[in-house]
Formats: sequence, structure tokens, C-alpha cells
Amino acid sequence: MILKRLFQSTIGKKILMAFTGVLLFGFVIIHMLGNWQVFAGAEALNDYAQLIQSKAFVLWGFRLGLLAVVALHLWAAITLTIANRAAAPEKYAESKTLGTTWASRSMTLSGCIVLGFIIFHLLHFTVRTVPGTPEYFQQDLKGRHDVYAMVVHAFQNPWLVGIYVVGVGLLSLHLSHGLQSMFRSLGWSDKRYLPLQMNLARIFAGLIFVGMSGVPLAIFFQLKDF
Repeated sequence: MILKRLFQSTIGKKILMAFTGVLLFGFVIIHMLGNWQVFAGAEALNDYAQLIQSKAFVLWGFRLGLLAVVALHLWAAITLTIANRAAAPEKYAESKTLGTTWASRSMTLSGCIVLGFIIFHLLHFTVRTVPGTPEYFQQDLKGRHDVYAMVVHAFQNPWLVGIYVVGVGLLSLHLSHGLQSMFRSLGWSDKRYLPLQMNLARIFAGLIFVGMSGVPLAIFFQLKDF
């Protein structure tokens, strides 16, 4: 009952959004590190993919858990946005934008676009139904799903590269403000540390952008012998 009342409150929802945000940020880091296996070559990436796919119970448990975290994060964000707009007069809401960053004012929009990008990513590499892409069920010489060939082929297509770079850019923009909000929601709101928090959030977001967009750009521009 106490937990129910907590998450019906504004503070509880902010804590929930911060906690789920931390989990999603951790997933992005893990996913980025996994993507980097492409730079080690076909053997490394296909081994990594086979290891993940061989543990079907763990894989689907992780996917369902991630889906639940995304759903909770979205629910908290939407309900907080609705409550904030209902509580604040229109003129006050307009004046409140003064002194804020574009990233902070566009959190709802960037979050919705990032969600669309994630769905596209799943349709592309997991469900494999994106129009204009080949069948990805080919195997390598060891009989493994050839994820390396799938990734390299996909990112030779300029429009796919563009979608991924823009999508990752918006994800990084969302993170840059989301991480700052996380500090405040968890009680680390001392104004003395605000510049440090802002800089750390921007650095982490920038690293995510470079790390995630680096794969499609490196393949497209042949920065390595893929």
C-alpha cells in the first residue's frame, strides 16, 4: 500500500523514471559495447551473437524485462507531463521555457522519436522486415547466423546510415537532459554541483553518440576493411 501511494505521487513517479532511466542507460552501454565487436571481425561478432542467441530463456527474459522497464519509463514520463501541464497556467508554462535548453524542452518529442527509432531497429535487425533489405538468414562457414555480413551489408545503404545516425543523435540528446534530471530526482540537487552534473551528462551523451554512430559511419565510409 505504501509503495502504491509512493508511485501515485509526483516524487514517486520521478524516482521511478530516474531508476528506469538508469537501467536503460546501462542497456545502451552494453548494447554499444556489443556493437563494437564488428571492429574485431566476423569471427568475434558472430561468436558474440551465437552466445546471446544460444541462451533463449535468458535472452527472452532480458527482452521482456527491458520491455517492462521501457513501459514503466514511458508511463512515468507521460503521467508527469500531463500532471505538470494541468497544474501550471499556460502563461507560466511559456515563461518557464526561458533559460532552459532545447534538450530539456523537447524531452517528450525526442522520447517519442527515439521510441520510433527503437521499433525500427527491432524491425530491421531482429524481425528483419524493413523494406529494401535482403534476407538475413544466411550462415557463415561454421553454420552460425552471419550477423557480421548482415550488419556490413545494411550499413552500405546511405538511407539506413542516415536513419541510424539521426536516431542515435536524438537518443544522445534525450540522454543529455535525462541524466541531469536523474541526478535531481535521486536527491543530488545541490546547486554547487549543477555545472558538474551538466558537463558529465553531456560528456556521457556525446560518448554514446560517437560510440553508437561510429559503427554505421565506419562501415559506410570504409574506415576499416570490412
